[in-house]
Amino acid sequence: MTDRIEVQRTIDAPASDIFAVLTDPQGHVAIDATGMLQDAEGDRVRAAGDTFVVHMDREALNDFPMGKYDVTVSIRDFEQDALISWTILGRIRPQIGHVYGYRLQPTADGTLVTSFYDWSDIDQHWRDAGIFPVISESALRATLGILDRTAKRGYPRSSTNG
Repeated sequence: MTDRIEVQRTIDAPASDIFAVLTDPQGHVAIDATGMLQDAEGDRVRAAGDTFVVHMDREALNDFPMGKYDVTVSIRDFEQDALISWTILGRIRPQIGHVYGYRLQPTADGTLVTSFYDWSDIDQHWRDAGIFPVISESALRATLGILDRTAKRGYPRSSTNG
């Protein structure tokens, strides 16, 4: 069994348009297929180390009784129009350590987008809890579908963040 899920989809949009969605905190909320991401606060991310806050509702998954809570998204990898990944920092201890991200590769038909979710380095406490993967492959695929239509619509770039 692997501790990583990767799904791909070619989106008929330039990598820069897709990346604009992925670097905007509200973009994460807009494309979330799980229903957990309710709202976000913070500036568009521009580099590894940048952060923003997401207001979550775990009841959308009905799997772990956490209710509503906030997390901080901390950007790990950032390559303009090519790669973005992040980990989630929350109030629970120890921190979990799972990583989400997207790789973008221009193609003749648009951009090949690879969405990944990696829990290979999670803290042993959470591994023992038996709740991983939190997000299913089908949810990652659905999020790519939402990203496709969002990027093609000319996702509105945040008026305060550029």
